[in-house]
Amino acid sequence: MSKSEKLLAKLLQKPKDFTFDELVTVLSHFGYVELKKGKSAGSRRAFCNKETKHIIRLHKPHPNNELKMYQINEIIEELTKSGFI
Repeated sequence: MSKSEKLLAKLLQKPKDFTFDELVTVLSHFGYVELKKGKSAGSRRAFCNKETKHIIRLHKPHPNNELKMYQINEIIEELTKSGFI
């Protein structure tokens, strides 16, 4: 089982300590790349799938790196709708 597969399994368990960095690893496994918006983007982040052009938007958590439960639920929903999980 690869690192990204292990992180996906962890994400699906909806842990309270899932980090933004772990999310980036999972999304990159499915072909998503982070879109760069420059200095004015602030904590807003967007990830676009290179093949399907599907976009996932969320706020990067701060000051801690852990995602909120609503963000985890949204990510799982978006990946399910897109057919990745």
